[in-house]
Formats: sequence, structure tokens, C-alpha cells
Amino acid sequence: MDFMTDRNVQKYEQDGYVVLDGLLSSNECDELRQRMAEIVDQMDVPEHCRTTFSTYHDEQLKTQGNADYFISSGDKIRFFFEKGVFDDKGEFLVPKERSLNKVGHALHAYEPLYRKVTHSPKIQGLAKKLGLKCPVILQSMYIFKQPGIGGEVTPHQDATFLYTEPLGKVTGLWIALEDANIDNGCLWFIPGSQNSGISRRMVRTPKGTYPLTDFTGKEQDYDEAKFVAAPVKKGGAVLIHGEVVHRSALNASEKSRHVYAFHIMDTQDTLWSPENWLQPTEDLPFPPLYTK
Repeated sequence: MDFMTDRNVQKYEQDGYVVLDGLLSSNECDELRQRMAEIVDQMDVPEHCRTTFSTYHDEQLKTQGNADYFISSGDKIRFFFEKGVFDDKGEFLVPKERSLNKVGHALHAYEPLYRKVTHSPKIQGLAKKLGLKCPVILQSMYIFKQPGIGGEVTPHQDATFLYTEPLGKVTGLWIALEDANIDNGCLWFIPGSQNSGISRRMVRTPKGTYPLTDFTGKEQDYDEAKFVAAPVKKGGAVLIHGEVVHRSALNASEKSRHVYAFHIMDTQDTLWSPENWLQPTEDLPFPPLYTK
């Protein structure tokens, strides 16, 4: 049986998202989690997180360090932390494996287990079922949603950050490595909201200016009552249209909600905006999905 059925395609086109069961086995999920535990165990904490900051000017340098670290992370494996996990000397206030918000943005390129999942026959088949002609992988992330401190992700559209002309060329795959439910911060969507365009974009600022990115436009106010929860069982995935409005709540539970997520873009007749924060590099051009 096809992993991606005609009914799945129909729901995705209608609602802007669809929950797909059984992308990965429980064992495959555990392998990805175990590999990430090893990566975290060996991580070097970025210098801008480790420095003591005492003045406003120092805080500005820290912010700039954060921005530099983020904007140059598209072809690297880098570490992004939850708020309040370091003391003023840059030492951990929580166990380091419980400190991270996410790891990104090139696991799909440099980590064999993640590359294998990203290029798997099921994912390639899914892309073909959607009619994607020349899809490439833009970025990948391991998202932790830590127990008790896993931060809220406010309502947004992925195309705000990953903008194409025309719109509608970016698709997200969000794979649950543990059960994701209402208690531990599953995704919520406004079905059909992918048909209303976008009102805000994150863009690079001119070279030599600071901050390195800025927002144009403004996020709309969304009716809370329109959001629908999308719980997913371990090994399942959510296919996300680039313009559908979605969010996730703070994880106030005692259970983590680990996820491997990545975005693909169909390059057929598509312009990837040179203003996007994420850009292909000489070291890592966006790799084609239909190869390993």
C-alpha cells in the first residue's frame, strides 16, 4: 500500500497539511534519537553562549554572535538552546541534553542516518505523488521540545522564512520520533489557511548592516478558535504546506517531544529568493531529493 494515498494528497491540498502514519518504525526512531544523543554528548557549546555579559554593549555582541551563528548555519550542524539554560558565566543550569531547543540545519547532508531517512523511498514516493519534478532539500532540524521548558512556537507560515516565487513550492516534513500530543506540544493548524498568501517575510539586510535579518510586513492576528490539533504517533509524520498557518504550545508536561523535520522545494520554474536567510553554499548546494 502507498504510504501517500490519493486521499492524503486531497487532504493536503484542501487543508494545507496531512498526518501520515507509519513513516518510520519504532526502532528507526530510536536510532535517530540515539545518534542525536551522541552528537549532543560531543557538542562544543558556541563561544557566544559561554561568555560572561555585563554591559549593554556586551549584550549587543552576544546578540550579534547569535545572529552570525544562525545565519551561517545552513551548511553546518549547529546547536540552538532554550532560554535560561546558562548562568551568567555560561555554565549549564540544566543537564546539557535538556538544554537544547534544536540542532540544525544540515543533518540531512552530514549525518548518514538522517540522510537515509530524508532520501528514503517513502519520502521520494511522497514527493512524486505530490507531482514534484525536481525537489531539493533546503534544511533539516532536530527539534527537542524539552519537558517543562520546551518553548511555544507562535503562529507562523514557513514561507515567511523560506520564500519562493511563485509561492507554493516549499513543503515541510515533520517526523515524530516520540508520540506528539496536546500535552507535550503537538502542532496545531488553521485548515485551508495556505490559500491566503503571506503577510510577513524574514529577509537578509544589506551587507555590512546590523541586524543581519529583518522582517517586512506583519504577522496577522489569527482566530484561536480556528486552530485544529494534529497529534501524531511515534514514527508518523505531518506533511506541511509552506503557507499553512501553524503553531505549537509550550511543553508543560514531563515528556519530551523529539522531532526530525526538513523542508523540500520543487525547483521546477521556481526562484529561490536571494533575500532568504538560508542560501545554498559552495560547500553545500541544496541536494536533490531523488538521489541518495
